[in-house]
Amino acid sequence: MKKAIQIENAPAPIAPYSPAVLAGNTLYVSGQIPVNPITRELNMPDIKTATRQIMENIGNLLNAAGMDYSNLVKCTIFLTNFDDYQGMNEAYGEFFGEIPPAREAVQVVKLPMGALVEISCIAVM
Repeated sequence: MKKAIQIENAPAPIAPYSPAVLAGNTLYVSGQIPVNPITRELNMPDIKTATRQIMENIGNLLNAAGMDYSNLVKCTIFLTNFDDYQGMNEAYGEFFGEIPPAREAVQVVKLPMGALVEISCIAVM
């Protein structure tokens, strides 16, 4: 059985998808872009701020499912400019302790709303 996770303190979807879906003890988080949940606008004056906004949004979805960052097992990161890789890594790394999740990072041509970065992930209870 699956359950959609949609919460007030996360950006509303910009297309027909659930921000996260809990299936059994696994949470699948859709790609998140750096949307401020209050203003509903992109928060990306730089790649570090954008990455932190995404990770905070992911944290809100994890919390709604009874999880936290330690439950993340896999992340996929999409960047529109791989020159942003180092800055993204610095901000991304702030959210993990001893065992960060497995992940890949890829460069893409374009992201929704003109975002610089998008992150999707999988968490397990």
